[in-house]
Amino acid sequence: MPTPNTEVCSAEAAGLAVNLRVVYGSFELAVEHTFASQGITGLFGQSGSGKTTLLRVIAGLENVAEGHIQFGAERWLDQATACNVPAHARGVGLVFQDARLFQHLSVRGNLRYAHRRSRHLGGTLQWDEVIDALDLAPLLERAVTLLSGGERQRVAIGRALLSRPRLLLFDEPLAALDMRRKSEILPYLRAIPARFTIPTIYVSHAMDEMAQVADHLVVLSAGKIVASGPVTSVLQRMDLGPLLGRFEAGVVLNATVQAHDEPYALTTVAIANQAIVVPGFSAAIGTTVRLRIRARDVALALERPHGLSIRNMLDGVITELAPEPTTAYAEVLVAVGHAHLRARVTRQAADQLGLCEGMPIVALVKSVALDRPAAT
Repeated sequence: MPTPNTEVCSAEAAGLAVNLRVVYGSFELAVEHTFASQGITGLFGQSGSGKTTLLRVIAGLENVAEGHIQFGAERWLDQATACNVPAHARGVGLVFQDARLFQHLSVRGNLRYAHRRSRHLGGTLQWDEVIDALDLAPLLERAVTLLSGGERQRVAIGRALLSRPRLLLFDEPLAALDMRRKSEILPYLRAIPARFTIPTIYVSHAMDEMAQVADHLVVLSAGKIVASGPVTSVLQRMDLGPLLGRFEAGVVLNATVQAHDEPYALTTVAIANQAIVVPGFSAAIGTTVRLRIRARDVALALERPHGLSIRNMLDGVITELAPEPTTAYAEVLVAVGHAHLRARVTRQAADQLGLCEGMPIVALVKSVALDRPAAT
């Protein structure tokens, strides 16, 4: 192979475009994709699907890839011209599952290290802005050995931001945290794109994380991309059930805040002009929020029932019915105006109710998760 050219190679393109082939023994990663230039792109797949390998190749940490990588007007990898820009010259911020902080430095020392090394890059990102965004001020004088797992990851994210990256890469950043720590750090992750306008690729095999943080979703299986698009669209696809996970299957959709019922600690939101009640939260009337509704939390009825504790009933139309011959279940996609819900019912129930595509139906929503304010 020709000696790699480590200078930035000029090209004409927008965003991050990859066309790669990587072979490890019997495993082959073959990916051609242009990543979104805004927001968070979730790179999802089961263990062994190739998502971490792809991330490391993009970052310049693997030198076994064939093909090319292009970011904006820069060619980072081009096999044809022996262009291979080293990791430190790509302007990529990395956050791993393990925070990889310098143990001999305080939190301030870890952050200052990245801040000093990146000053020559210019830009508008400021020290105080990062400290404020991640609530790091109370931690600055602490030794990193005294931090909790969630605190360590916040510091790692701050260090990545203070390196003034043009692209952020997260590799399973919450995998080592328990549910409480995850819930503490997710709001910080969700706020990064809007606050710092840095395109972000987020790797995880946990669909609950993807539903909360991702604006776009790329699904990998056996080294190949099998689906990509807005997270709302990808999660509606019935054919992806085995890859996305049956237990966590569902949809994310946008709703508008209509009213607050303070005595009962409830909030009413509207989905396609139909009301749904969720646990109360603080948001102005008219605010758009993102909801997550799992298929296992949706039941179906031919007409509106009475005398139930389930309060949320939405009128819809069945647009897709997908029985699973090898299991007891069938997946049902229900259009509610411009939005869609998924329901997982038994095949017996589907047959006895006479469910079919085009049929009016009432969707009974047992549980709703409020994920975040929706992007405007």
